[in-house]
Amino acid sequence: MSEPNYTQRQRQLRNIVVMALADGSIGGREVALLADRCVELGLGQAELQAALEFGLGDDAALELPPDESTREEMLADLIEMMAADGVLAETEKRLFALAAAHMNIVGERLQEIITSVVEKQSGHGRKDAST
Repeated sequence: MSEPNYTQRQRQLRNIVVMALADGSIGGREVALLADRCVELGLGQAELQAALEFGLGDDAALELPPDESTREEMLADLIEMMAADGVLAETEKRLFALAAAHMNIVGERLQEIITSVVEKQSGHGRKDAST
């Protein structure tokens, strides 16, 4: 599943796409978040297209990063994507919970990550859509 020619940033984008598609659809706010995150990761349209194709494929699955800081960043990205459409689907919650558990990020540390993302989204984080 983990292809050597894919960089960590490309894998990160693919993980975000997998979460975006976990509920069976992808809306405008999710597409906008994917595009913004793609730019932040220094990736282009070709990488976004490849990530979308991966997410729509039969082999789509999260790829868990090897180091703790990257794992926490991935969880933060997943939380943002889960919340992007304003609906927390059961499939998204299960996927997130499984990823966190497999990476052994649970309890207080997981709550800290969730809280930091929520605070960031409530005005202290990514660019506001109106700017």
